[in-house]
Amino acid sequence: MSDKFKAIVIDNQNEKFTREIKEIDKKDLKDGNVLIKVDYSSLNYKDALILNNGGKIVRKFPFVPGIDFSGKVVESEDSKFKKDDNIILTGFRVGEAYFGGFAQYAKVDSNFLIKTPNEIDNKKAMMLGTAGFTALQCAFAIKAREELLLGEKVKDVLVTGSTGGVGSIAIMVLSKMGYDVHAVTGKKDKNNYLKDLGAKNIIDRKEFEGESKLLEKGIWDGVVDTVGGSALTKIFAQVKPNGIVAACGNAGGIKINTSVMPFIIRGVKLWGIDSSGASIKRREFLWNEVGKLIDFNKIQSFTKELSFNDLINTYPKLLKGEYFGRAIVNPNK
Repeated sequence: MSDKFKAIVIDNQNEKFTREIKEIDKKDLKDGNVLIKVDYSSLNYKDALILNNGGKIVRKFPFVPGIDFSGKVVESEDSKFKKDDNIILTGFRVGEAYFGGFAQYAKVDSNFLIKTPNEIDNKKAMMLGTAGFTALQCAFAIKAREELLLGEKVKDVLVTGSTGGVGSIAIMVLSKMGYDVHAVTGKKDKNNYLKDLGAKNIIDRKEFEGESKLLEKGIWDGVVDTVGGSALTKIFAQVKPNGIVAACGNAGGIKINTSVMPFIIRGVKLWGIDSSGASIKRREFLWNEVGKLIDFNKIQSFTKELSFNDLINTYPKLLKGEYFGRAIVNPNK
């Protein structure tokens, strides 16, 4: 078996940023104690930022990006994993501080890995990827209103950025949980797609622009916000007493202008979703719920399989908001 393999390598020398498909050596994989043959990775918004110019995230160059992947164990120094085990990796700063999944091989810390559940294969794992894992965390945060605040039933859930990877999968999961999902989008041509996923109602994102009162009529039992920014001000004001806002994105901006009123008058909960640093125990629980909550036929309908060349041509569309659906990356294509 050759020690050479293909990877996307980004570099930043003399203020010139490059991204190329290169052949590198397994000895270049210096992190971790488990060597994995990568079957699939996926393209996420953070990946697109990193591929564009490092995204002010990557600090060392040259570097192999890719914040998630699935594959088979080749070698392991940890007895928890053996040769040919199927594994999933998302987060833990892989693809940011440690070489990532846009390669035919990766080497990572065994404490970052979980075994792929029997109900799915490695391709399906990356059809979900970081986006799907984040959506699952958000959905279970909303469900916590019923389980932690006993008797507080959830009915109406708002999802922002609903045509994105996280938003789309969140709609599917929340509707499967039995909630009425209200999808926010600025893309009117995607209304049928959102309803097919399970959205009961489509709301134009313009309705969340402009000034907001400190408190408005309570409408939402829960909110999955994938966007951040100014729209959250109005959303907070519309959450019902003891409602939960699961916040997981910042494509609309990192700043919010709000008051304490929704939180101290209505007991609204702002639940931050850190998909990168979630515990292994939580990861195993959520990935083992996938078989009950995910319709992979639907996800397949809006998923494209990319080669490394395709990936380099596609990531700018994601940054411009011109890419629709999920993108999985096959390093052997």
